[in-house]
Amino acid sequence: MMSPSIQLGPTTPPIKFTQVEPVFLTDETLRERKNKVLQGMVKDGFDALVIYADKEHGGNFEYLTGFIPRFEEGLLVIDASGDCTVILGNENLKLARFSRVPVTLLHCPLFSLPNQPMDHETPLESLLASAGLSVKSKVGLVGWKMFTPAAGNGSSYFDLPFFIVDALQRTLKTEAEMLNAAHLFIGGETGARVTNNANEIAHYEYGANLASNCILEAIDAVEVGVREVDLGAFLAAEGQYNTVVSIAATGARFEHAHLYPTYKRVQQGDPLSLTTGFKGGLSSRAAFVIAHSSELPDAQKDWLDRIAKPYFSAQVAWLENIHVGMTGGELYDLIEDVMPKARYGWHLNPGHLVADEEWMSSPVYPQSGETLKSGMMLQIDIIPSVPGYNGVSAEECVALADASLQAAIAEAYPMLWHRIETRRRYLRDEIGIKLNADVLPLSNAVGYLRPFLLAKNESFSVGK
Repeated sequence: MMSPSIQLGPTTPPIKFTQVEPVFLTDETLRERKNKVLQGMVKDGFDALVIYADKEHGGNFEYLTGFIPRFEEGLLVIDASGDCTVILGNENLKLARFSRVPVTLLHCPLFSLPNQPMDHETPLESLLASAGLSVKSKVGLVGWKMFTPAAGNGSSYFDLPFFIVDALQRTLKTEAEMLNAAHLFIGGETGARVTNNANEIAHYEYGANLASNCILEAIDAVEVGVREVDLGAFLAAEGQYNTVVSIAATGARFEHAHLYPTYKRVQQGDPLSLTTGFKGGLSSRAAFVIAHSSELPDAQKDWLDRIAKPYFSAQVAWLENIHVGMTGGELYDLIEDVMPKARYGWHLNPGHLVADEEWMSSPVYPQSGETLKSGMMLQIDIIPSVPGYNGVSAEECVALADASLQAAIAEAYPMLWHRIETRRRYLRDEIGIKLNADVLPLSNAVGYLRPFLLAKNESFSVGK
């Protein structure tokens, strides 16, 4: 396809929506979520699911309970009848009564922190049997990860701690099947979490909006001499939990294997990376700390035309062409056509699903027949990697919505719809991106890329 003409020049920055109040998930949404999971269980013949959670791997558990067990492990057992049991450690027992789906509580002190009291200790196998698992014939284990190996189907791979898997194996009947069932939650075609209703999109837009405000404030604060930690301070907001390791890294990265912002000061000509994310979306930027192409490193004088403009052109193609009903393979091929891997070195999925996690799963891969559906939330995630050149990045989050879902959002959440319409107008009128009608920008910074961070009034746009 023909690539658009990309120009760098003066633009008005996007509006930052502040004081956007979080939207809670409704009881109706939680009933819908539970029913989707139960329907998946019936379809695949599971008698029960055992869903694991800890602080880093709690999305599937939280999808139904509304909470994670923080610094402890936790299990949610769902029977095909709909009955639910939570098994929790000492410091999360109090949360069971707040669960968004009704649960029976069982106490497992083993899930508690080291050296805490082991009062009322019961063997984990006994607790699992109490939850009804000893008589089941087909049990699905759900950690966080859906394994997709190149060879095989991954159903025998488990990402739960061994002591839990071992207890399950000793609890189940000898002839019982135990399979990875994460696909019931995050599988691209039928996973319960793959699509969102109007309430869920409103719930997640809070985080996407917040992340984009953080990144816009951070890039505005970039100056020669500012410290990484000063920029990193802009990447936290409203006390919310970050879904990724925040990045504020100038110059050479990973010195001393360090991942976090330091007191290192930004220097003229540095490459700079900034990233933050909350539930619902991530915002990321990678660019140069300069004001003009003449300041590019001698070995990268053509960086703008060789890397940055083709990258932005691929973003434009992504936003203008993605739509409900497209396959993930078609989107993958589109990016390959506009920005060939052989020349630009990208190798991951140029788009993936977003929810409580920054990367849930992806329907976008070679020859993917998975359909992009109304209600999906996706991250634009194209990562060029060309030897001898610094990268460029402008990752943001959008939702796909058909006319029915758009009408539901507009009716139930008029302020959210106003923000979406404002973002659409900005992209059309200021940046020149003709968004596909199915695309709802959930972030204020979608399509906004300043390749030179000291030229604060200049960004890429599409030539008219």
